[in-house]
Amino acid sequence: MTTQENSESVAVVMVPFPAQGHLNQLLHLSRIILSYGLPVHYVCTSTHNRQVMLRVHGWDPVAVAGFHFHDCQVPPFSSPPPNPDAATKFPSHLQPCFDACCHLRKPVAQLLRTLSSRARKVVIIHDSMMGSVVQDAGSIPNAESYAFHTVSAFTLFFYKWETMGKPQVNAEMPDVPSLDGCFTKDFLELIAMQHRYLDVNAGSIYNTSTVIEGTYLDLLRENVKRKQHWALGPFNPLKVAEKNSSGDRHHCLEWLDKQAMNSVLYVSFGTTTTMGDEQIHELAVGLRRSNQKFMWVLRDADTGDVFNGDVRRPELPKGYVDSVKEKGLVVGEWAPQLEILAHPAVGGFLSHCGWNSCMESITMGVPIGAWPMHSDQPRNAVLITKLLKVGITVKDWEHRDEIVTAAVVEDGVRRLMASKEGEEVRRRAAELCGAVRQSMSDGEVSSKEWDSFITHIIK
Repeated sequence: MTTQENSESVAVVMVPFPAQGHLNQLLHLSRIILSYGLPVHYVCTSTHNRQVMLRVHGWDPVAVAGFHFHDCQVPPFSSPPPNPDAATKFPSHLQPCFDACCHLRKPVAQLLRTLSSRARKVVIIHDSMMGSVVQDAGSIPNAESYAFHTVSAFTLFFYKWETMGKPQVNAEMPDVPSLDGCFTKDFLELIAMQHRYLDVNAGSIYNTSTVIEGTYLDLLRENVKRKQHWALGPFNPLKVAEKNSSGDRHHCLEWLDKQAMNSVLYVSFGTTTTMGDEQIHELAVGLRRSNQKFMWVLRDADTGDVFNGDVRRPELPKGYVDSVKEKGLVVGEWAPQLEILAHPAVGGFLSHCGWNSCMESITMGVPIGAWPMHSDQPRNAVLITKLLKVGITVKDWEHRDEIVTAAVVEDGVRRLMASKEGEEVRRRAAELCGAVRQSMSDGEVSSKEWDSFITHIIK
């Protein structure tokens, strides 16, 4: 399947949504498709291509032949700072960027037509939030498109099940949180608008595995029958490269090198979360009181253009960094999460439960302390804690409007890192990690899923 003939006759085009967790997943998917000898064209704004390249971790795209970045221009957009005191934690400050990137339709259509004149077939894999941008694929005879859903199959199925009026299904249906507080009105309208364009897709792709979500993948196949569904995850590398082409290694990894196995709690709430000063203070005090080793990535949420403008520096209690220097490291900038989770010193992850973070944690065998913030995260937290049982709840979504006190943080950290309960979820996390990795061996279920997908798109 890696023949020269295939690479010359089929071109694959990736169209990501301009938010880090979305950009990153399609970049990792590109790496796998490249391994089959197919050229990949990654299309986004020049700013977001630069962002995803700067932050790539676990592999080095510079060294991969057949990888083409296409920098497109969109109208200027405002890039306001995140609001740490907003009632809803959803990153509404990114809405101008999201709206501007809907203007990628014209340059994407132009690229598709150019490629279609050279290749036997053009395969477009686009974020489900970029349906309008790739709508012209339907007018190109030798092109077909596939929607990539950046959320878990569990979360997506519940969205669809609720939309269908909750019909009777032959599976366990746990209680899941409502969508109250998960999104802004503007973003919900954008979702609805983009999803109207998905009917023309040839199928759906998920960054997950049958081993992790087999029940809910089956339910999607049974209830969305007009589509083909492929679970092609995990996308992220399972073996992390020591260094990239520049030879750099983040300083936090050198700190981890000095720590004992499974002794460090990694604390990070993703690239779209901004905490207020009061919550930062309580979290800081709770981490210190827990007496557990920790690495805390403390930074504001990304702006629409991460290269433009001043960045707010969250305030820690006076003298805090010195007071925890024997136990903790506070990192004030973006850090290579996959490489951190892969480090043997890391034994737990206090996380917002974004799907990227969940998959990276699962594939590295690291249990999660769930603290959801917005979007799909509250439902992912249910999957992680109640069904997969590879994590514990630190903050329940029902109490999303409340400050998590230092005492609650301290208790959650100790439960995850230094209790029988923590040992049990760590054991289950290791078992699930092993099962996922085994499924990717030749002839196993995930490997067969990939062979099925590649055979399908090159026919």
